[in-house]
Amino acid sequence: MLRALAELFYRLPSRVQHPLERQWYEYMSYRDRTADMTFMNYGWASLDPAAQKLTLRPGDEPNRYCIQLYHRVASAIDLRGLDVLEVGCGRGGGASYVMHYLAPRSLMGLDLAAKAITFCRQHYAIPELTFVRGRAEALELDEGTFDVVVNVESSHCYTAMGRFLSGVHRVLKPGGHFLFADLRHKEHVNMLRQQLKDSGLTLLEEENINANVIKALELDDARKHALIERQVPKILRPLFNEFAGMEGTRSSYATLCSGDKVYLRFVLRK
Repeated sequence: MLRALAELFYRLPSRVQHPLERQWYEYMSYRDRTADMTFMNYGWASLDPAAQKLTLRPGDEPNRYCIQLYHRVASAIDLRGLDVLEVGCGRGGGASYVMHYLAPRSLMGLDLAAKAITFCRQHYAIPELTFVRGRAEALELDEGTFDVVVNVESSHCYTAMGRFLSGVHRVLKPGGHFLFADLRHKEHVNMLRQQLKDSGLTLLEEENINANVIKALELDDARKHALIERQVPKILRPLFNEFAGMEGTRSSYATLCSGDKVYLRFVLRK
């Protein structure tokens, strides 16, 4: 029954689905009392068996695939010495990774979920890493403040993508970069491309990473399964499985495998 409800949720109109997704993020933050869920993205894995693995500290290894998605997106340019804004920072795992490994001068994480921001402020004590609550579609930040804006697997929840992109353009410094990755239904991909074009930003790179995301979901399945078993009441597990894109789920994993949803990565410049 709950699995059927989860599948129904992903067929709802966006205007209904998006507010419910935001409430779901808040609930996940509430459930995680042991700071296990510092990442909530689907992840990225190389398709080349001979590719060199990203070197991580032992404590970061459990989140390898989620981290690799952040690395794929945020390392598209050299962040050393730059001021970075992450919109949709969630529980801060990605912001922490970028600060520790990619060495920007500063990083501000912004998210609408109050519990997530409270968690981030309590959990991360890194100089020049700050967290604020705010709306992606109404960025109340000074014009020309940031060298880079990062946005990873968050924008599919937004109700006004055009307003979000307008805000990104406004807060970027001239020559600044927007590093962006997310999934869309295949019939909405051209609309997304047009929204990016209309933003005034110049497209430098577009990459389809569907196969990499699917592989990461498969390789990370056992870890996520154990996490859900440990953290989530049995009655709610089917919903969490769908949300996490667990292998075999029909509304998330299957739609990526079939191509009904497409996961794309972009680099744009102001």
